[in-house]
Amino acid sequence: MTAHPYGTGMGTSGAGSPSSAAVAMASIGLAATAAEAAANTQETAEGLIGIDEVQRSLNRSRASVYRYTNTDPRNLNPPFNPRKLNPEYRSDQKEPLMFHPNEVARFARDVLRIKEVTVEVLNSPSTATQQLLGAILEELRAIRSLLGESTALPTTLDARRDQRDQAA
Repeated sequence: MTAHPYGTGMGTSGAGSPSSAAVAMASIGLAATAAEAAANTQETAEGLIGIDEVQRSLNRSRASVYRYTNTDPRNLNPPFNPRKLNPEYRSDQKEPLMFHPNEVARFARDVLRIKEVTVEVLNSPSTATQQLLGAILEELRAIRSLLGESTALPTTLDARRDQRDQAA
């Protein structure tokens, strides 16, 4: 299996923070965001876009986008094909096809010959899940700091007894 040129697989965005991706095609005046797919898949929050967003950004029918896509019923992750739209790696045939925005831009520029292709990565609005994860992170940090403080204190019963005897 060959390496994918725009990502190592599902769940990697390289951006370091959750973001939704937008692919803007200046010559056709369209921009697609991954906001609708965010409710359905976690990968979108990590910078990948679904088939609907690709369809809107390329201004092509859903059938033609599937025709452009590098898929094979016998091989879950076929090797990179420069003449096709290459999806990110999947671990299961039932997973939806997800695309890196740079791959969609490369396909539009090199294969479809769309001029002035730009890729924009936009910050996604804070979701309830992101807020909950932030609260959990803060609580874990507080627990860590409390545990760090308690390690300075004696932890065994004998050590506590010795400390009490020294104080008396």
